Amino acid sequence: MKTIKIEGVTLHLAHPDELDLTWVGQEELLAQVLAAWLVVDERDLPLNPRLLGKPGVGKTTLAYAAGQKLGREVYLFQATMDTRPEDLLVTPVIAGSNKIQYMASSLVTAMLRGGVAVIDEANRMSEKSWASLAPLLDSRRYVESIAAGIKIKAHPDFRICVTMNDDASTFEVPEYIHSRLMPQIVVDFPSTDEERRILAHNLPFAPDFILDYVVNFLQLAHQAHERFTVRDGINIARYAFKLSSSSTTKTRRHLTKVSGQEIFRSCLIQAITQILGEDALEHVSH
Repeated sequence: MKTIKIEGVTLHLAHPDELDLTWVGQEELLAQVLAAWLVVDERDLPLNPRLLGKPGVGKTTLAYAAGQKLGREVYLFQATMDTRPEDLLVTPVIAGSNKIQYMASSLVTAMLRGGVAVIDEANRMSEKSWASLAPLLDSRRYVESIAAGIKIKAHPDFRICVTMNDDASTFEVPEYIHSRLMPQIVVDFPSTDEERRILAHNLPFAPDFILDYVVNFLQLAHQAHERFTVRDGINIARYAFKLSSSSTTKTRRHLTKVSGQEIFRSCLIQAITQILGEDALEHVSH
């Protein structure tokens, strides 16, 4: 584990996240995030974009992909309603010989290493936690750790992005924080073609008729203003594929001589029911 010393205090750094996430389609959204982070003059500062959208539309993937596009280490921090300022910054822990070690969060590690920090589902945090980030999100670009008794300045290459679900706020985000989290980038449902490409990327083993079926289901749901997302579609297709590959289903197919597509359609119906509920079946085309 890497360490760094600040004002005589040794911080143990976190590890970057190395995930197999790829942003597919909606290239204009990726361009918007990168534009927000751009510095056009030595007197300029990067912005702190806020990605807003329904759960499952790919906000975290978008932020991660933008960090990768910059060629930076990316650090994800999962916010919850229990997140404390010390969770966001520096946490003291008891190590060997009853000595205190100071563990830098993923956010602080990104600050120190010039990486990209993504605070996921940030609108679940309380105002007390947000207050600890206020100086980081304006021209000061530092945080103060009460636990470690130090001030931590952000590397010039540090960038930050937060994601927020438009239906999952546990606390109201303070206005003084809202003004620091700009621009707001709305991540909506992808187009039919983009949705199919996302499914194909995540389900490379699925035949075309499965992808077509799931995309058609999702598009009908979007038209009905349902909150079903491509993440739901991926889970439905994956579970249906597992159901159709089970020994029980294979035996049924052998005994009844039903076609593979008919068996799979039955498995898709079962998967939709178990994942989204019976009401979702009204968006299944017949």
